[in-house]
Amino acid sequence: MNAGARLALYGLGLVVAFGSAFGIAAAVAPDNAAADWTTGNEMNEHAADDTSATTEALKGLSLGAEGYLLSPVQAPTIVGDPGTLSFQILDPNGEAVSKYATAHEKDLHLIVVRSDGSQYRHVHPELDHTTGTWSTPWEWTEAGGYRVFADFTPEGPNAPSLTLARTVQVAGHYAPWTPQLTRVAEVDGFTVTVEGELVEGASSNLVVSVARDGKPVTTLEPYLGAFGHLVALREGDLAYLHVHPAGETPAVGTTSGPEIGFAASAPTVGSYLLYFDFQVEGNVHTAEFVLDAVHGDGSQHDAGKRSDSHTESH
Repeated sequence: MNAGARLALYGLGLVVAFGSAFGIAAAVAPDNAAADWTTGNEMNEHAADDTSATTEALKGLSLGAEGYLLSPVQAPTIVGDPGTLSFQILDPNGEAVSKYATAHEKDLHLIVVRSDGSQYRHVHPELDHTTGTWSTPWEWTEAGGYRVFADFTPEGPNAPSLTLARTVQVAGHYAPWTPQLTRVAEVDGFTVTVEGELVEGASSNLVVSVARDGKPVTTLEPYLGAFGHLVALREGDLAYLHVHPAGETPAVGTTSGPEIGFAASAPTVGSYLLYFDFQVEGNVHTAEFVLDAVHGDGSQHDAGKRSDSHTESH
């Protein structure tokens, strides 16, 4: 059964519009909440006449947007030194933001990844409401330059959904990672695969399948209000998008799987780093893939001469 047929069979969908704002498929809440989240975002503004994202529409490439600013990030500076990672979000008046709108059961999602796409982490720091400071215990395991993404929406009417980012340098022995095209990830005893193609400037179908010991997994649990989360970064500049399956918020105790469908649109040719978070038996796992977006005529990206491989997630 091909990817398109599976999408129809399972009735699942996720719009991954690389380079858009919070995407129309970011909603896993009731329809009225979905409407609120997507009103006025870049996806809705450009979808009618522009299927490829402009540089201005890409998220995660700036430390400031819409008058909001991500403060300098305080964190350990060397590998193996335990400490705290902390920062503030400053509003257009230069004051620390202390009230946020909840999205996917959290007020802020923190994504940290090394500049080569390795060492990915998705965590949820705690907010000190008196100072507006977000913080979480932190220790680096590898040296290098890291992009720290803060994905959030301030509280208030018509507040923008933002992803701001800064770079943190970590001292120590640096062993760079070269991304290799891969559609299969082995993580914590699970085999996770992705089928379908990313197409420049056009929507296409992707299907992620989860198996364990050669058997389909049908016990995917709700995690942060969804059965699966996808973070997508464009290799090279790490342009960012964080999205979730469409549909109603899963009820507590319900399960899903083994397949989750996606409708994806890449703004340009090139390689894309995909990080898929899923929960089984109370534990969250992350499967990592690298896909090349093909040209609209179906030809391969010229620079993507790496062959698909079976590789373990980082």
